[in-house]
Amino acid sequence: MTSRFWLASYDEGVPASLAPYPDRTLLDYLADSARDHPGRAALLFKGGSVSYRELARLSDAFAGGLKGLGVRTGDRVALILPNCPQFMIAELGAWKIGAIVCPLNPTYSPREMEQALATTGARVAVVLSRYYEKVKELQPRTSLQRIVSTNIKEHLPFHLRIAYTFLKEKKEGDRVSLREGDVSMSRLLLRHRLAKPVGVRVSPDDLAVILMSGGTTGTPKGVTGLHRGMVMAGLQLRAWLSSAINEWEVILLPLPLFHTYGNNGVQSLALINHNPIALIPNPRELRDVLHEINAVKPAFVCAVPTLLNGLMNHSLAREGKVDFSPIKLCFCGAAPLMAETRKRFEELIGGVVVEGYSLTEAQMAVIANPVRGEKKIGSVGLPLPDVGVRILDTEDGRTPVTRGEVGEIVLHAPQLMVGYWDRPEETREMLRTNELGERLLFTGDLGYLDEQGYLFIVDRKKDLIKTSGYQVWPREIEEVIAAHPAVAEVGVAGLPDQMRGESVKAWVVLRPGMKVGRADMKLYCREHLAPYKVPSSFEFVDDLPKSAAGKVLRRVLRQQELAET
Repeated sequence: MTSRFWLASYDEGVPASLAPYPDRTLLDYLADSARDHPGRAALLFKGGSVSYRELARLSDAFAGGLKGLGVRTGDRVALILPNCPQFMIAELGAWKIGAIVCPLNPTYSPREMEQALATTGARVAVVLSRYYEKVKELQPRTSLQRIVSTNIKEHLPFHLRIAYTFLKEKKEGDRVSLREGDVSMSRLLLRHRLAKPVGVRVSPDDLAVILMSGGTTGTPKGVTGLHRGMVMAGLQLRAWLSSAINEWEVILLPLPLFHTYGNNGVQSLALINHNPIALIPNPRELRDVLHEINAVKPAFVCAVPTLLNGLMNHSLAREGKVDFSPIKLCFCGAAPLMAETRKRFEELIGGVVVEGYSLTEAQMAVIANPVRGEKKIGSVGLPLPDVGVRILDTEDGRTPVTRGEVGEIVLHAPQLMVGYWDRPEETREMLRTNELGERLLFTGDLGYLDEQGYLFIVDRKKDLIKTSGYQVWPREIEEVIAAHPAVAEVGVAGLPDQMRGESVKAWVVLRPGMKVGRADMKLYCREHLAPYKVPSSFEFVDDLPKSAAGKVLRRVLRQQELAET
């Protein structure tokens, strides 16, 4: 790989490498914590908590339950759950019998859910009760043999559980009647509450997860990752963030555990570094997120730009009713962070916002800005220990480009995905081996490295706009528009144009109470952009289509516009 010239820009104390990595899995770290710190909180949820001892015991019971349902080593277990204690209990329990966990977005449409289940070939699904009927209807067209249903109230404190039962359970669709052959998670745990560890030896080189990728651009693909890779990701993050977050400090996790950010990243870091995770089941309920910040006083918040904007613009924050002061660090990823958003949130919390970059296929092989060092506007930062980056020519995919020149971002790291589940051809397209025998991940993202090794993302190859013979990067335009004081969010995409090939359009969400006209917005852009980059049209909207991780879906914006015209 290229020389790691970026090491000179590392924060003091961050090592160049963490090799050799321990021959361990996250189950080993859980066992250590259950033995050494049994009463300490591992999970926080709506005012309740689950200790390490309880997490180990409940996951043992669930492992016994899965074994009783016929699940064996190598079988796939789908988790169709939001962030809640049941997610980690089921995941850890499945791992304990050597099963592969397949976390799926519970809000998938029936078509998307069917595709994802077909992709993974899951035999058992653990489902939040409100989604039970949807999954049950799909079952005959999938490999599912059994469904385990769980109610969101099962780990609420007693008073909230009673209130939920009488006031919300039926309304939210959580009161369901299970069909023959299916079972509730609570009964399964009760039945196997005295279960001993099942005795399956889980190797670091066994498959741990299949995470979904590509569902927003075509047929979803299952990204496979090893237990070893999850430990590597957690150790890299701990080394990078050690100057800002200590053991036992609370991590607020409003981002989904079915996404690589939460699953490979935050979960691994928390189990290794003994950080209680405050689980947020629905980050779109901003009031609940803000109340949780007041209640648990997190030192570390995981977010995406959409969430940061929502929190800052919420009435509770604007009225000063939220204490953001305990937050020392906010790690923001999954979508481009506008410089203006970072600046405003840092001013609000008095802490540091660190932007990072990775993708599901990289299994949290992360590029991130240093915690204490320089954060360059527009850059996603430096490669973490043992993560490498090279920029290659977009045409031949082999020739390194000159430093500062735009090309395809190619990653090298020890924890890259094994491949796409049952898709060897697509795996070979994404993962390639160089002349040194290193496995390289071709990201499909365009960017460049500067002289200090900071990575700048220009855009996705497929999102490049070609107008009047010029190449235009949507993110550059979005950065400019997002800096306007009236703008909360923005998305930019290219549309077919007979004269220019493509024209640039911007969809803008304004901050509450703000007004601005199209002509004013165009004038503002002319002051900050070359003429060919200025959007031909602006549309003011209430919200933007986003992925589960909060990334603006430019493809959907284009599709909606073309459908209307």
